[in-house]
Amino acid sequence: MAATGSEKQGAKAYYVTTPIYYVNDAPHLGHAYTTVAGDVLTRWHRQRGEKVWYLTGTDEHGQKIMRTADANGVTPQEWCDKLVEEAWKPLWEHLDIANDDFIRTTEKRHTDRVQEFVQDLYDKGEIYKGGYEGPYCVGCEEYKLPGDLIEDEQGTKLCPVHKKPVEILKEENYFFKLSEYGPKLLEFYEKNPGFIQPESARNEVLNFVKQGLQDLSISRSTFDWGIPIPWDDKHVIYVWVDALLNYATAVGYGSNQAKFDETFPADVHLVGKDILRFHAVIWPAMLMAQGLPVPGKVAANGWLMVGGEKMSKSNLTGIKPQDLTSHFGVDAYRWYFLRAIAFGSDGSFSWEDFTARYTSELANDYGNLASRVAAMVGKYFEGALPEATAAGDAEQAVRDGLTKAVAEADRKIGEELDFQGGILAIFDFVKQVNGYITEQEPWKVAKDTSDEGRARLATILYTAAESLRAVAVLLNPIMPETSQKLWDSLGAEPVLGPLADQTVDSAATWGLLPTGATVTKGAVLFPRLEEPKKD
Repeated sequence: MAATGSEKQGAKAYYVTTPIYYVNDAPHLGHAYTTVAGDVLTRWHRQRGEKVWYLTGTDEHGQKIMRTADANGVTPQEWCDKLVEEAWKPLWEHLDIANDDFIRTTEKRHTDRVQEFVQDLYDKGEIYKGGYEGPYCVGCEEYKLPGDLIEDEQGTKLCPVHKKPVEILKEENYFFKLSEYGPKLLEFYEKNPGFIQPESARNEVLNFVKQGLQDLSISRSTFDWGIPIPWDDKHVIYVWVDALLNYATAVGYGSNQAKFDETFPADVHLVGKDILRFHAVIWPAMLMAQGLPVPGKVAANGWLMVGGEKMSKSNLTGIKPQDLTSHFGVDAYRWYFLRAIAFGSDGSFSWEDFTARYTSELANDYGNLASRVAAMVGKYFEGALPEATAAGDAEQAVRDGLTKAVAEADRKIGEELDFQGGILAIFDFVKQVNGYITEQEPWKVAKDTSDEGRARLATILYTAAESLRAVAVLLNPIMPETSQKLWDSLGAEPVLGPLADQTVDSAATWGLLPTGATVTKGAVLFPRLEEPKKD
């Protein structure tokens, strides 16, 4: 997405990342949930006039991917290339994700820098050679602590995330002295209480680190699909060390110092709660060891639940993002998961809930408001936005409501990552404008053809249209396609410029939509839903 002209040049970019996703299968609703959240967050900051950098990508090394490729009769690289080009990138394009970069861990810009980073740690004495034996989950690409495991009815030890048997691995590895960073991490957490969000995630990490950290195995010698250890090519770098470094390599670590300085570290790492420890413990410890700045925030979203089960590759419940977008539309999809689920908490999805919210909030409250206002401006003023000359207490209440909605949405979305709270603030204002029109009854006022009657009708419709102008700006980061349709319907672009150039602050500035703007009744923003086809 092109940068807006109002960006603050020379300032550090507001840098947001998603996890880089494993490409052992196609993306599911959970991946899309995190990626849409990051897109909304970065679009919001763009509309604050800030310089922004949004990174996503794919994690393409490790035993899990090697086994998946073998099972499909292709090389790991061929498997990754196919999935990235045919599944991952097309889905992000489909969902209108405006990422600035897409990093693949098999790219040379990444692999070379990872080797340099690890070599530096080795030269500093932060890495040593040793042996290790323990329970290993291929799905997590992680050694498990015995206390973390669960058992099935037969007493078999299972990974608590994947519910599959762990493998007992014994190998000679290189280790990073993670245990030495426990006190430094605890001191950092204390000084930066907002580093890990939500609070439940912070407490989990604190308790984990307080128990004492073990040194981290940072190499594997039992397979070869990975980045070779530079001083010992019998080993490949542990996939999580490789993966975490994408946040640095993608913005110029070791290759473009100017880019690195204006972007790194990330302001927000968005992660699933099952990979929280990697980002909140291992990653900052690696950065501390290298003398690099630590990220501003690690925000863990909850799991999407369907029928009480976590949405995962092994439990897809047959739903792909495209199944929902083909029925509800892309904008409604982007809106629904952030509206229905408090970010950071687990949330349940159902077709019935999505349908009810779509009909009530999008179609009836928002879409119907846009249609009614455009139709009345067309009917009573031939599509030319009239001047408001008879404003009173009712109009002031709307203006006050808008000021409150903008401030609350900006704080909740832009600062607190409370997407649900921000969306609710905007839609509370939509409800207020609907209530204003119901109370003012412009269709009745239109029957009064006196100068006073015409002035009153003009004021009501201007107030409603100007409110919609602000709503289009506020909802643009969340629903860009329908926001653009509303912007066009209001005739705003010829007089105010592109929607993407409107700042969040300007949404609260009353009276920007000029008298005489050409208002047209465009296509319905949220059409009536068709009954889903039965197989």
